[in-house]
Amino acid sequence: MKIAVAIPCYKVKKHVLNVISRIPAIVDRIYAVDDACPESSGQWIEEHGNDPRLVVLYNDENQGVGGAVLRAYKEALADGMDIIVKVDGDGQMAPELIPLFIKPIMNSQCDYTKGNRFFRLESLESMPRVRLLGNAALSFITKASCGYWNIMDPTNGYTAIHSAILRELPLEKISKRYFFETDMLFRLNTVRAVVRDVPMDSLYEDEKSNLHIKTVLPEFIKNNMKRLVKRYGYSYWLRDFNIASIYSVLGALLLCISAIFGGYHWLIGNLHNELNSSGTVMLAALPVIIGFQFLIAFLQFDMANVPSEPLAPQLDSEIAEKN
Repeated sequence: MKIAVAIPCYKVKKHVLNVISRIPAIVDRIYAVDDACPESSGQWIEEHGNDPRLVVLYNDENQGVGGAVLRAYKEALADGMDIIVKVDGDGQMAPELIPLFIKPIMNSQCDYTKGNRFFRLESLESMPRVRLLGNAALSFITKASCGYWNIMDPTNGYTAIHSAILRELPLEKISKRYFFETDMLFRLNTVRAVVRDVPMDSLYEDEKSNLHIKTVLPEFIKNNMKRLVKRYGYSYWLRDFNIASIYSVLGALLLCISAIFGGYHWLIGNLHNELNSSGTVMLAALPVIIGFQFLIAFLQFDMANVPSEPLAPQLDSEIAEKN
C-alpha cells in the first residue's frame, strides 16, 4: 500500500521541519499544506526541507485545519495513495507512531484510526487542565452525535484513513475548521465505516494553540446537536426503521404526556391552593418511568449498533472487479 502523510501548516514554522524529519520510511508521500500561513511556512519548508517525498501545497485563503487536510486528501487521491495519515505540524503528535495508525487499516481490521490520549492515565499528566476538561466535556455529546460509542477523545486530530473510504465521503460538505475531526466521524458513520482508537501520548512543549475554548465551545455544542438530529433521522427513519425507532418515539411521547398532564394538575392545584391526590401524582410519574425505560432501551440499541465490519476491503474488491 502507498502511504501518505498530510501536515496542515499554520504558525508551525518552529516545529514542522523536525516533524517532517521524523516521518518513517514506510511513508511514500508527505503533503505539507501552507494554509495561508502568515509565517510563510510553505516557502520555509521548500527552502529548508530536503526530503524527496515532500510536496508543498498552498491554500490561497486560510480555511482552517480541515480545509488544509482536505486539500491534502484530494491531492493524495489524485496521486493514487492508499492510506492517508494526518499529523499536526506543531510537534504534539509523534510521527514515530504512524505504523501503529496504519497497521489496523492494512490488516483490514478497520477503515479509520484515530488517537486516544485518554487510554493511559500517565498520558493525562502532561495534558494541560483546560484541554483535559474541554475534551472530557465534549466527548459524550460527540459520541452521541457521531454514533461511535466505542471510542474516546473524539476530537483527536491524529488520524489515518483508507482512500476507498475517503472516496465515499462528501468532502465538499465536511467542516473545514475546528469541527473537522468530529464532522469526519459523523460522515464516516453515515457510510458505516469502522473506527478504531490508537493509544498515544501528546507532547506539550512551548507551542501555542490557536484553539480558544470559550470561542469554539458554543459552536461545537451547536454543531454536535445538529449532527445528532441528522444521524437520528438518517439512521432510524430514512435508512432503516427498527425497534429502536419505536422505542425513541414512545419514550419521547410518554415524557411529553407526563409533562403536560403533570404540569396541568400542578398549575390547577396552585391556583386553587389544593394538593393533588396520590393517584394524580402516580399518573403523572408513571409515564416518566416508562418513558425513560424506552429511551434507555433506545440508547442501548444505538450503542450496540456501532459499525463493526470494515468497509474498505469490500470497496476495494468492487473496484478490482470493475477493472
